[in-house]
Amino acid sequence: MTVDDTGSGMGRNPAPDGTDPGGDPLALRLEQLILGAERRYTPFQAARSAGVSMELASRFWRAMGFADIGQARALTEADVLALRRLAGLVEAGLLSEAMAVQVARSTGQTSARLAEWQIDSFLEGLTEPPEPGMTRTEVTYPLMELLLPELEEFLVYVWRRQLAAATGRVVQAADDQEMVDRRLAVGFADLVGFTRLTRRLEEEELGELVEAFETTAADLVAAHGGRLIKTLGDEVLYAADDSGVAAEIALRLIETMSGDETMPELRVGIAFGTVTTRMGDVFGTTVNLASRLTSIAPRDAVLVDSAFAEELIRAGEAPASESEAAERAAAAEKEGEEPPSYRFALQPMWQRPVRGLGVVEPWLLTRRDSGV
Repeated sequence: MTVDDTGSGMGRNPAPDGTDPGGDPLALRLEQLILGAERRYTPFQAARSAGVSMELASRFWRAMGFADIGQARALTEADVLALRRLAGLVEAGLLSEAMAVQVARSTGQTSARLAEWQIDSFLEGLTEPPEPGMTRTEVTYPLMELLLPELEEFLVYVWRRQLAAATGRVVQAADDQEMVDRRLAVGFADLVGFTRLTRRLEEEELGELVEAFETTAADLVAAHGGRLIKTLGDEVLYAADDSGVAAEIALRLIETMSGDETMPELRVGIAFGTVTTRMGDVFGTTVNLASRLTSIAPRDAVLVDSAFAEELIRAGEAPASESEAAERAAAAEKEGEEPPSYRFALQPMWQRPVRGLGVVEPWLLTRRDSGV
């Protein structure tokens, strides 16, 4: 927040999120219900009460996504406590100042998106007046009063579950460097012809299609052991520690979407290699390569890079070639043993130059026929 160290916050008092309830009594009551406290402090008073400098307080507030509000009296005891906690972690040496700002930013960005979704897609429908003559405002307060504690408990539960899973992945890393730069399979799934759809469909229809795509993709990624990194409307990005998991997710996405007549065709690209992770996102050449493979993949097909193909072969998930698979099956039959079983098949495609990445050799990934 860009503020000076004086002023009493005269006039209208916008909230740190940029909203201004003005004189609307219901808006103020809802704010107090959700925040659990009244507006008491200007930014300078809140920083002083928390025992932090105004400069550091401003950095934390901006990182959390809160607007500059001058010296309006718009902050609560909860804002003071949040500042005190972040500053306390820095003072105790548990976090550097830069890391504390990152914590504030990642939490703010994630929770802002969650709150927007809950209001747009969830509360908007629930607060439709149940009876003629009632206004939405008459329904909203008692509904929020009932929902708030339940949603809060559920949010904490999901966060703890996700934190436990992420912590487990970190402690299993081979060394400190692997915690940040890890070898992962990264996959992009992209709806074909989405730009044309935006011109043809009504906004509501387009929104429903995107929501159905994102929901289906998120469910499939989670169910098969991957991690959804982000959704970009017509595209999803996911990651997996295991090449077999990443391959299964890709083919399931193709199979599921192709069975839905309302969905456009899909294409998927997967690459395997070192990935840098930051604030829940992934970066690096491997991610760029997966994106490029997606852009050149045939419709309703999966293209993978040679490193990913090698991982599948090494793990025994796919044969290096059909001739090798036939030789192994014949040898096993001769010895009276069970022939090797492969889930996937790989077909080398034409080599081609990819902008910024040189020449790559894609492989077409398919599901191997049962019993072959």
